[in-house]
Amino acid sequence: MEFGIVGLGRMGGNMARRLARQGHRIAIHNRGQAVSTALAAETGHLACASLADLVAALEAPRIVWLMLPAGEATRTALETLAPLLAPGDLVVDGANGHYKDDAPRAAALAAHGIDFADAGVSGGVWGLENGYCIMLGGGETAAARLRPWLDALAPAPGRGWLHTGPVGSGHYVKMVHNGIEYGMMQAFAEGFALMRQKPGFDLDVAAIAELWRHGSVVRSWLLDLSADALARDADLTTIEAFVADSGEGRWTALDAVEQGIPAPVMSLALMMRFASQGGNDYAAKLLAMMRQGFGGHAVKGSEA
Repeated sequence: MEFGIVGLGRMGGNMARRLARQGHRIAIHNRGQAVSTALAAETGHLACASLADLVAALEAPRIVWLMLPAGEATRTALETLAPLLAPGDLVVDGANGHYKDDAPRAAALAAHGIDFADAGVSGGVWGLENGYCIMLGGGETAAARLRPWLDALAPAPGRGWLHTGPVGSGHYVKMVHNGIEYGMMQAFAEGFALMRQKPGFDLDVAAIAELWRHGSVVRSWLLDLSADALARDADLTTIEAFVADSGEGRWTALDAVEQGIPAPVMSLALMMRFASQGGNDYAAKLLAMMRQGFGGHAVKGSEA
């Protein structure tokens, strides 16, 4: 056994399950031991109570794949692993990390003789059944070592994963991927809102979404998900109008500014998410006040 996964949330847990279905037995570790134990009972993987136990369970040269939240959790895990691993081992950061963090982390691990790769992973909760799209940054040696595992995680061997280039490139490509995702989602949301609220036509948005899935140039997985949701509840009565944003959407917009490359769709889609979170509330109140001031227009008062 040479491969281990650290972090068994929605993505990491299902990646471990997919590897089990492909006939691989791996070591697994999660901060909550109960999660590791339950998944081990389900898959036949080896549950490890700590990072030290996981490293000890693996045969050198080891591969440790991190599926932790980006930021502090990943940084702490890397700092803990560095003295535990041996020269020739490989660490993969599969979180939605910032690509600018990758080169310093690779250099820090290289000082211990440990290789590093970054992986952008897409597929969400459907990756278990459909496979994951994986964007891998790192050296040629790391990519070659990871090929059997990437083939098992991807939709099919040799399809659905790509060695994108040097360290940092995998996270960068995934960052742009998520920026594009923001824009596509916003376009669908605006279009269906227009049709749902158009007076006089009484448009069946669920039927239209299903129609567009077949032969339309806008057919996509996002449309499939929208059609399924609208078929269940076209009014979306149980959904709050609040849309969270990940760090990757912000990083994409900032990268566009740094490069001086116009990216209005992705940037405005990010701004709309801020608005849904209440970020536009104060500005809207000020607009209403100014309109009242110069034109005497009525202002809606808030309930105390």
